[in-house]
Amino acid sequence: MAASLLRAEAGAQLQISAKSSRTDLVTDMDVACEAAIVDFLTSCRPQDGVMGEEGTGRDGTSGVRWIIDPIDGTVNFVYGHVGFGVSVAAEADGQIVAGAVIDPVLGETFTAHRGGGARLNGRPVRVRPDGDPALALVATGFSYAHERRPRQAEVLGELLPHIGDIRRVGGAAVDLCTVACGRVDAFFEVGLNPWDYAAGALIAEEAGAVVQDLNGGPPSRAFVFAASPSVAGALLTLLQRAEADRIQAPPNRPK
Repeated sequence: MAASLLRAEAGAQLQISAKSSRTDLVTDMDVACEAAIVDFLTSCRPQDGVMGEEGTGRDGTSGVRWIIDPIDGTVNFVYGHVGFGVSVAAEADGQIVAGAVIDPVLGETFTAHRGGGARLNGRPVRVRPDGDPALALVATGFSYAHERRPRQAEVLGELLPHIGDIRRVGGAAVDLCTVACGRVDAFFEVGLNPWDYAAGALIAEEAGAVVQDLNGGPPSRAFVFAASPSVAGALLTLLQRAEADRIQAPPNRPK
């Protein structure tokens, strides 16, 4: 439903406005897709709660809450670029228990439920089993807040000499799914919201990835990390050494 609409409208003439910064875009399609998803969920499960990126918020009575990103990677969508998707996760009593991410351009649907493994278009997927940290392909993303980007560039400068390469596509949900199916070895990012990573993190975890923050806790706004176990330890050491979850350079360091 929402994915079909996005596939048809990618790169089309849209009503576009900005949110937290001039590069943090929202379109009329973001709003329309969120409304369509919420209407569907409400009709099927009227007692559930909802949290959507575009402002939908409703308390429920069932203990289940749906976490929705109608277009993860809106800038990609506006430009007609690959890497955007629809992300929906189900949270029960505070734990993410199911998730789906649809890439409308590639026609791919990633799904997972806790304890049931991860799937791509119905077929089981797993992370890369034998990655070499020195050759690791690592996905990441940059903040919409321009003042944070120099610090993120510092982290990449410390990381790049020790890995294979970096990929920056622009949609965290899809990036996490690329970890799940072995297209990259790892992903990390600072400052994500729950709707950005809730479904993708579960899909990566159910595909065998190590999923956490920088210091062993659950993924959060402070830091999201997902990687194949074969490279996770080495990459976490590099990112910890680089203080990758620190969003500003120290006062005595040139910017």
